[in-house]
Amino acid sequence: MLERFEKRLIRGNQILIGIMMGIMFAFVFTNVITRYVFGFSLATAEEISTFLMIWVTYLGAGLALRGGNLASIDVFQDRIPENFRRALRALLGILMLLFFLLLAFFGVRFCVLGWSQETFATQIPRGIPYLVIPLGALLFAAHLVLMFRQWLERKWEGTSVSDFSEDQEREGQP
Repeated sequence: MLERFEKRLIRGNQILIGIMMGIMFAFVFTNVITRYVFGFSLATAEEISTFLMIWVTYLGAGLALRGGNLASIDVFQDRIPENFRRALRALLGILMLLFFLLLAFFGVRFCVLGWSQETFATQIPRGIPYLVIPLGALLFAAHLVLMFRQWLERKWEGTSVSDFSEDQEREGQP
């Protein structure tokens, strides 16, 4: 059951990011056309695409972790014996988890603080775009917890849509 939840979490995360990137592309493309063809710019398109870029970054960090695509410096841990390396990675994983849980906690406080202010172009409460901080942090923490054993062993998994589709085909799901 946990494995099914994890696969749905990954797939939902991928779909959400894809939708956001599609919307962001549409806004940026429209803004380029209006700016260079018609001589004016849409402030709302610029603001929304900026917010979407931030959301994609925060929500995609957990998928990047799963794929081994986060920047890291492995020189030190590669030089120590395997049993110490595993203990070091466990410590680092726990510290990352604590960091992202604290980020989620303070992110909620930041959202509450920004809720009384409005954004410049769209006039929505600033707390709405700020929601990505606690949501992204919790999503990253969930990805980390669900793949902690693989993370310890540096066994990265593919998280592309095609990898997920191949997994579903092997399991006989549509």
